[in-house]
Amino acid sequence: MREEQTEVLVVGAGPVGLLAAVLLAEAGIKVRIIDREERTTSRSYACALHPRALKLLDRLGLANGLLERGRRVGKAAFYDGPERRAEISLAQPGSPWPFLLILPQSALEEALESRLRQKAGVSVEWKHRFAACQAEDGEVVASVEVLGGTSTGYIVPHWETVVLKRLAIRARFVVGADGHNSLVRSDLGIEYQPIAGPVSFAVCEFKSEPPAPDEVRVVLDETTSNVLWPLAGDQARWSFQLLKPGNPPEFPEKERRAVHLEQKAVDERLRQDVQALARQRAPWFSAAVEAVTWRADVVFEERLAGQFGRHRCWLAGDAAHQTGPVGAQSMNVGLCEAESLAARIQKVLLEDAPPALLEDYNGQWQAEWGRLLGLSGGLRPGSGTGDWVRRRLSRLLPCLPGSGQDLVFLANQLALDV
Repeated sequence: MREEQTEVLVVGAGPVGLLAAVLLAEAGIKVRIIDREERTTSRSYACALHPRALKLLDRLGLANGLLERGRRVGKAAFYDGPERRAEISLAQPGSPWPFLLILPQSALEEALESRLRQKAGVSVEWKHRFAACQAEDGEVVASVEVLGGTSTGYIVPHWETVVLKRLAIRARFVVGADGHNSLVRSDLGIEYQPIAGPVSFAVCEFKSEPPAPDEVRVVLDETTSNVLWPLAGDQARWSFQLLKPGNPPEFPEKERRAVHLEQKAVDERLRQDVQALARQRAPWFSAAVEAVTWRADVVFEERLAGQFGRHRCWLAGDAAHQTGPVGAQSMNVGLCEAESLAARIQKVLLEDAPPALLEDYNGQWQAEWGRLLGLSGGLRPGSGTGDWVRRRLSRLLPCLPGSGQDLVFLANQLALDV
């Protein structure tokens, strides 16, 4: 195993890891970024950028390019059955970003990867999997597996991932941004504490006629949380909470079959089932679902890492936390964590600040997630809080598309304190 060197090794090339790498590399720090996958995501997944995240991306000069690929939404409305119960505006006084930007996660990742490669000269090392790390002489030596594939099986061949070779990468710091199944967190032995869940969602993107209105619509009935996202053009997305997690989905997967007629029948059944479930949970939904372009089941579980790292290995994004999808909090706060962590690492490497500075990072974001997950008080009703908001109080916090002071602004519109 040959040993290579860098100053910071970033594990995970999703939005959070890519942003951390961009910020570090553009500060003049030598960075390597690895990911076990073979490329950036090709699907939407997390699809809404909060004003706080847009402000951060604007400082890098990336926001305007993203605006051209997404859809601006200035309002979120809350429904229960046919009734519109409440609404909140994203237009905070004085904010240059008075809206959510809804766009595919793939678009954000492509913009960050391009920026990293073109301005900093750093390319993502795809098919590189973090295996373990150990401390040595004030540094970290990470074991990394370079992955490939091979076809196995004679009658029914299939593709298996194999380890082609192993590398040892010596770094001053490791940033673990490798998602909720984080290998960095696991190697550090940090517990990923469950708070609530798991909850399963069926995500369906479709062509809508007419196009969805310019607002996010959240449906909180007695048993489920659902959200209708307007996407660019005539596309929209429903995320339905499934009633029986772990059981067969309530409608079929989007399939691709060799026989065209069978494929057409499956697509038509899926379209009809999405239309029926939407109108069952949201009787006000009158648009026609003309074609389902993507369908997936995703499981979410509210979790928080016992700590955001230690010594010279630190976590950001879903590697450290997870919450429900309605308010798109986990990725957006993860982007802010990437900025915060990169700034502290810069001070250590470029200004000779003590490594103990990173302990402050842990305290800051543990406190933020204690609030977002309701561990330190949660939402508190006031004298003007409506009856419906009071009844749904325990489920509203992860549905608010904001964090920090933005969260306070949104909650206050519902006559709630944080």
